[in-house]
Amino acid sequence: MTEQIPDATLLARHAAGDPDAFGVLVHRHRDRLWAVALRTLGDREEAADALQDALVSAFRAAHTFQGRSAVTTWLHRIVVNACLDQARRAASRPATPLDPEQHRLDALLGSAEATETLVVRAELRREVGAALAALPVEQRAALVLVDMQGYGVAEAAEMLCVPVGTVKSRCARGRARLLPLVRHLRTVSRETVPDDPGPADGVSRETVSGNQDGPGSVPPPQLPGQALRGDVTPR
Repeated sequence: MTEQIPDATLLARHAAGDPDAFGVLVHRHRDRLWAVALRTLGDREEAADALQDALVSAFRAAHTFQGRSAVTTWLHRIVVNACLDQARRAASRPATPLDPEQHRLDALLGSAEATETLVVRAELRREVGAALAALPVEQRAALVLVDMQGYGVAEAAEMLCVPVGTVKSRCARGRARLLPLVRHLRTVSRETVPDDPGPADGVSRETVSGNQDGPGSVPPPQLPGQALRGDVTPR
């Protein structure tokens, strides 16, 4: 029943005082929001903190939504901004690569998972995560939205509050910096699974995101102060 209620209606109901509407909205989109936060920051604790901050901000600012963009775009914009703020606060600390069990960057390696290569791939994904974490956070955020989450450049630009050309530039520079760091991993991957017909370059969005909303997506944690019935408690 709730799946049939449009996002904008849920947000309006929340703004009008419905105690459950925001929880339904968060439950509907939290997997993708969590994936963006985790892949942008590369650390579960920092991603959880940023997502919690973003949800609190969205909870409080629902009455300001004017419908000029999709609710999902509005939510992603808040999450990305929270991630960028979190990254700037943590700029003096070294980035932590993503746990190989918490993300799917197989497409950068150009092959599908094979049972006999799980140990090798775990190490490869650690290296890919470290390479991604080495990018400037603005480039990382653009790549996460466009190459990993599959959003169009124009939609990503709206989420990041920057011109379309800026997103294109950040993606191009990010790819240029990332690919040399992982090219040797692609060679290792092909030697490990020689029959794989994976893509020659770039990121396969469907593979990375696990069809985005399906079982391959990165599971979010139970965020502090956030229940699925709508009580996002400001910290």
